[in-house]
Amino acid sequence: PFPGNAAVPGRTRPGAAEGGSSNPSKRHRERLNRELERLAGLLPFPPDVVAGLDKLSVLRLSAGFLRARSFFSGKGRLGFTAGIAAPLLGIAAVSPGTCGMCLLISSLPQALNGFVLVVTSEGLIFYSSHTIQDYLGFHQTDVMHQSVFELIHTEDQPEFRRNLHWALNPPRAPEGEPAPEVGKSLGSSAVIYKPDQLPPENSSFLERSFVCRFRCLLDNSSGFLALNLQGRLKFLHGQNKRSEDGSALPPQLALFAISTPLQPPSILQIRTKNMIFRTKHKLDFTPLACDARGKIVLGYTEAELRMCGTGYQFVHAADTLYCAENHVRMMKTGESGLTVFRLLTKENCWKWVQANARLVYKNGKPEYIVVTQRPLVDEEGGEHLRKRSMHLPFTFATGEALLYQSTHSPLGFPDPFQSKGKTTKSKKTSCSHGGRSQKNGIDPSSLLGAAMQHGKAVY
Repeated sequence: PFPGNAAVPGRTRPGAAEGGSSNPSKRHRERLNRELERLAGLLPFPPDVVAGLDKLSVLRLSAGFLRARSFFSGKGRLGFTAGIAAPLLGIAAVSPGTCGMCLLISSLPQALNGFVLVVTSEGLIFYSSHTIQDYLGFHQTDVMHQSVFELIHTEDQPEFRRNLHWALNPPRAPEGEPAPEVGKSLGSSAVIYKPDQLPPENSSFLERSFVCRFRCLLDNSSGFLALNLQGRLKFLHGQNKRSEDGSALPPQLALFAISTPLQPPSILQIRTKNMIFRTKHKLDFTPLACDARGKIVLGYTEAELRMCGTGYQFVHAADTLYCAENHVRMMKTGESGLTVFRLLTKENCWKWVQANARLVYKNGKPEYIVVTQRPLVDEEGGEHLRKRSMHLPFTFATGEALLYQSTHSPLGFPDPFQSKGKTTKSKKTSCSHGGRSQKNGIDPSSLLGAAMQHGKAVY
């Protein structure tokens, strides 16, 4: 401290107005957390999405949107997606006064059978429209300002790199040096060009149309979706990048493309693509949050979801062990894989969903679970049920011990899979809806306890 600040009457010690904490590092953390909360509140996402972001994601997305804003400065009243989609679709620049045209362009991503994607020459996703979730299952916040190669099939990464280069001839790694690692950007191998070394931006030489397989959380076969990327290389202005010697770099080319599925979607997929929703859970699958679409599909509020206890209380009894098996897999590998099961809605009806759950880590440790879910029609759900393998590593009598370390082992209950679900229905007749009975020593938070809380009417 400066000598002049030692004993000034009426002056408050630094930190005294912030709770009176005498720990400088704690005060610093509190100030940092408050600023991060303010920064998160400025992001253009719904509150339920912002609530699920960790600190690094807030900083990553803030940096991404600041870069995007620099690019779109001078674009008038066009939004991010509109400003990208307009030139890709051959629409001329729109003046700030033509609000009707702005509104039309802004709605184009929903009308397209695909999503807008902008990738820098280094392989960084500069921008993605929110409709990426309808096709790949990843939310916009999951991919922006991340390496695109983390999403692309290993065999297709060289083709994507080739199309990022203006002459379709990217520089190769010198002999004896390893190629760029899978999933990482090309910052070290990107070539910096001067504008006079490149063809005109409106040249047909910079047009691109190629096919790549992208990771897809909604695919139930290979886990990848073949996409046709059609667009062109354009200059990415306003980035203020500098070279190693500190000199300013001219704008570099980036790929502006519309990504559409190679195979046209079925009628069922078109009907359900706009109802994909996400939920957040504790590690034992207890619900924590649900987005707006999920509230529409299931009918519950977030408060109602949290008050019901374990998330297995919403799962059909015949699907419980199947979900538990994938739950265990997710805790071991970080991702559950595609899981098709039935959820109980507020109207006491069963809704088929196709879900993919993944762990979200904080400081190297799993903190919570995020699940992306797509509603299915009954015909689709029934088809998955007929294909489901019944060879499970545990039964109702021991399943809860594997997940929750429960000491309860109710031996008097038959396995419902032995009689194809008939005993499940008769078993439910002795349970009242919403009950929390400890009959025969059953823990209500166990798998069997959760299933027994269903009223017989729902079956």
